[in-house]
Amino acid sequence: MDPNAPLTAIDILLEPDQTMIGRALEANATLRASFPAGFALDATHHPHTSIFAGFVPTADLPKVYDAAADVLRKIDYKSWTLTAFKYYYVPLGPMGLAGIVIEPTDELLHLQQALIDAVGPFTVKSATAAAFYTTPTEPDIEQAVIDYIAAFDKLTGKNFSPHVTIGLAARTFLDPLLAQPFYSFTFSPTAAAVYQFGNYGTARNKLKAL
Repeated sequence: MDPNAPLTAIDILLEPDQTMIGRALEANATLRASFPAGFALDATHHPHTSIFAGFVPTADLPKVYDAAADVLRKIDYKSWTLTAFKYYYVPLGPMGLAGIVIEPTDELLHLQQALIDAVGPFTVKSATAAAFYTTPTEPDIEQAVIDYIAAFDKLTGKNFSPHVTIGLAARTFLDPLLAQPFYSFTFSPTAAAVYQFGNYGTARNKLKAL
């Protein structure tokens, strides 16, 4: 492969139903009330659950779409009932990137492994911020996000923690939030797609519906 060939940071994901979307939007609004500079969940920041993440040569995207679609058409993921059971956050200095955690299931792990087997051969180990979706007003990609995708293979299988990212806030706000009771709820996936990652692991640019 040409070492200078363009790369794309891809997120193969499940899109949730309105139950999860509503809870994610509510939580996002709470976080933004405490930290208005945080990102909103909107038309270019889609609530989702990442199943596979990686860097692939942009020229190979059509092959990736075909491989992922072949996996998804064999799995009745829309019939699944998933359970969300707590909040969590990833520390980013004084801030935290928060999410709603989903109980892993055998079906989720099977889907993930099938995508690893099908799409993994197209991935490369490292990339730069150029692989991500950016805008003139949001030009930056945190190094921690690049590192997360580069190390995604270590976060699969028994280490997989499926979740829906809900936004940014100060850890001094998030710690008391996580200490409060979380009332679990169930939801179902409604669609699958390949997105291009933006900053903070957000699904910014829909590349292909699956």
